[in-house]
Amino acid sequence: MAIPGIRLYNANMARNLDIDLLRTFVAVADHASMTAAANARHLTQGAISQQVRRLEEMLKTRLFARDRPGLKLTRAGEQLLAKTRRLLALNDDIWSEMTAGAIEGEVRLGLPYDLVAPSVAPVMKDFALAFPQVEVSLVCASSPELIAALVQGTVDLALIEEPVGRTAGETLRIERLVWVGARNGGAYLKQPLPVSLVAESCAFRPAILSALQDEGRQWRTLFESGNIEATTATVRADLAITAWLASTVPADLEILGPDKAPTSLPNFAINLHLPKGKPSRQAQELARALRASFARLPQAA
Repeated sequence: MAIPGIRLYNANMARNLDIDLLRTFVAVADHASMTAAANARHLTQGAISQQVRRLEEMLKTRLFARDRPGLKLTRAGEQLLAKTRRLLALNDDIWSEMTAGAIEGEVRLGLPYDLVAPSVAPVMKDFALAFPQVEVSLVCASSPELIAALVQGTVDLALIEEPVGRTAGETLRIERLVWVGARNGGAYLKQPLPVSLVAESCAFRPAILSALQDEGRQWRTLFESGNIEATTATVRADLAITAWLASTVPADLEILGPDKAPTSLPNFAINLHLPKGKPSRQAQELARALRASFARLPQAA
């Protein structure tokens, strides 16, 4: 038999709105698209759809009409949107006021281009919510360039891709360096082997060229732009292959197995580097968030 007091408590708990669900609702309403909202919230489209569904179940009403091109708010959705904007603004005002004088200022995180989307974007979202008075800047460059930037003081901390071994940093994760090509492509068969690299300063370049030389493979550089999107485009077009960390390979590209890979490649570490001396409080907090995030990642295959 249920205890009346517990039943009343549970009913009251059900009336609490989830701020995170409301933020997702506003993002979907503003973009009229689950996909665009997912990009804005740094979540998967499936997660966005699930959050909207949970909110609709909590409120026992449909918030979006899905039977027409693009998402349109229902009458209930329109009513909720205006009040939700006020609620979120009040929530953010309270947070800022209560955390005033805590941690504020700027922190500059250096990282390679390939780590932004898969590893760091979710951390930035959580960090911004926890420390709204800290302004985070991302400085994207190759790992050797980031080491120099840390010494020069133009970044406050950095994620560096390095061969596994001794390092001045703190190893957060060890990953396979893998060959990548177009799905069902044939670029790996060409002679000389066309290899697309982001830049001459790419941290993977010495390992790639050393492996090819040890195997006696002839190769040519197809493209070096300093732009990972351009490199990705050449691989998608089956004009070349490249080498990336396994966790950063886009789903529409293929990790070349032993039957296609021109050589074996060494493992690489993702290392966290802090400057000599005592880092700022905001840099220490961001470093703590990065450690926690990488610790939650599934074990690399």
